[in-house]
Amino acid sequence: MNLKLQLIIFFFVFHICGIFHGQNVQLDSLKGIVENTKVDTVRADRYNKIADLYKEIDPDLTFSYAQKAIVISLKKEYHFGLATAYVNKGNASIILGNYKEALKFFKKAQLEFETALLKETNKKRIKSGLARAFASSGVVYSEQGDYTSSLKNYEKALKLYQQIDEKEGISKTLNNIGILYKSQQKYSKALQYLKEAHKMQTILSEKNAPMTLTNIGVIYFETGEYQNAIQFYRKAQKGFEHNENKRGSALLNNYLGDYYKVQKNFTLANEYYQKSLALYEEIQNKFGASLALYNIGLLLQEQRKYKEALRFATKSLAYAEEIGVLDQTFHTEELLSELYESLKEPEAALVHYKKCIIARDSISNQETSKKFAMAEMNYEYKKKEALLSEKHKREFQLIVFSVLGGILLLVLGWVIYNRMQVKRQLTLKKELAEYEQKALHLQMNPHFVFNCLSSISSFIVQNGTDSALKYLSKFSKLMRLTLEYSKGSLIPIDKEIESLQNYLELEQLRFDNKFEFEINSTENVEFNVGLPPLLIQPFVENAILHGLVPKNGKGKINVDFDVQNEQLICTITDDGIGLSESKLLKENSVTAHRSMALSITKKRLKIMESITSKSAKIEIQELKSDSQTGTKAILYLPVQYIS
Repeated sequence: MNLKLQLIIFFFVFHICGIFHGQNVQLDSLKGIVENTKVDTVRADRYNKIADLYKEIDPDLTFSYAQKAIVISLKKEYHFGLATAYVNKGNASIILGNYKEALKFFKKAQLEFETALLKETNKKRIKSGLARAFASSGVVYSEQGDYTSSLKNYEKALKLYQQIDEKEGISKTLNNIGILYKSQQKYSKALQYLKEAHKMQTILSEKNAPMTLTNIGVIYFETGEYQNAIQFYRKAQKGFEHNENKRGSALLNNYLGDYYKVQKNFTLANEYYQKSLALYEEIQNKFGASLALYNIGLLLQEQRKYKEALRFATKSLAYAEEIGVLDQTFHTEELLSELYESLKEPEAALVHYKKCIIARDSISNQETSKKFAMAEMNYEYKKKEALLSEKHKREFQLIVFSVLGGILLLVLGWVIYNRMQVKRQLTLKKELAEYEQKALHLQMNPHFVFNCLSSISSFIVQNGTDSALKYLSKFSKLMRLTLEYSKGSLIPIDKEIESLQNYLELEQLRFDNKFEFEINSTENVEFNVGLPPLLIQPFVENAILHGLVPKNGKGKINVDFDVQNEQLICTITDDGIGLSESKLLKENSVTAHRSMALSITKKRLKIMESITSKSAKIEIQELKSDSQTGTKAILYLPVQYIS
């Protein structure tokens, strides 16, 4: 089943589901005393407490009581109460599926908590609230697919929880970071965080502990370690026997069904899928029920029980369409098409296949619209955040200047120094941009473009239309990637690898597969690591043109990425003719291309060192032995992250 659907259920279970026991009693008690409370700030706190209790029962009432707290807090300039009310509204928005509004409320809450830290005395509860706002923002970003922003907010929340030693908050945040790494298939890091979270959950006797065990089991299942997976599933099963988390138990039964399906024990697989379905229908969770029905249909299809499978798939589709889950609709329509085809009903199979295509296209269009909406939303947030930040900055400056008027000259001196530093940084960035532009012209020079187009022309003349189209497609993709990221200061590591992959495949076609290549990245390289664009490709080009092309026989290029001692290490290795032989072949020619590449790269590294205050250098080595020759270029870059 699609991982994204399962992850949504995970997040839903951990962030939204709470403990309902005793809430009605608390609500009745609070309602009875809140109106008689004389102190405004205490009354705002109690309204916020009621709003928080209502979020799992009636989110609309959460908005109503949070608004009452906002009115009082604004009147009394009670920043903690105002921030807590925004958090309550944000959590209610998550439950209602309105992530855009939720993020707005959490942003407002963060600013109010930060103001409260400056003006109010109870720092511990303020930091706890601020951590909660960051963690909730992490939930929203993860649901929107912005994993970099999600991780950044979770890490801020974790740091605050650790400062005030709030163990429950620490365990939940560790768990969320683990799930985030799991979604990125960084399984070793995911296990590290999830196991640490489970240790704390065990100490605190948290009811969410079985769900953490379930997630650990899922990671082992996805990596093929089935024995470890079933061990953690069994532990989770025992944990769910002692609490009333029916959603978590339903999800675990679904995974147990997946486990026994892989083990070819169809009887047990069906038994657990049926248990999952029964629990989901008991709590009226049509999303989970649709997933369970789909899995039963797949199981029956594998056993060639097509008519029986048809019944479950049809019901799964009905639930998916009712709640408007396009991804589930797409997969179920695809299953129905296959079932009707197996039943020799081509007309029905074609109808569902067409619907499957429509659902797939809708998902694609939805993702595109989502990206545009996110871009627009981020722009609005930054603009509003800047205005609010400026307002709070003026308030803070007024307080500082009224108390510390005697140090005005020192402040002015600091401002002048700061402006000089900003001007210096802008100058360096401008110079860096100029060198990057030169590197772009160097990388995609007219000579290279002419060679590519000549190769395409040759393919067409030799009736190699398919090869020419393939060459042209790769060349077009490489051009787009290069131009798209050439203006930015950093390019994501995965995009750099994709660009190198396209470039090397293009050169393979051009030189008739005269060489092989391999690109590797170790687990030390995180998904949000970035590096300057157009920094590596010139060295790959030199390896091909001056190392492998003159070589007799087939050669190989290796491009490796690793992180050691807070440095990103990029290594380009070829088994070509080597530096000495290459220089002999080029004695009577001017190799401006290479000298420009090396010169520009050194200048870029120097500027990078000035900006980051960290080491950046390049080493070029000749590999020479009795059995092999070649060249190795090693770039040592500061570790930088895409923000």
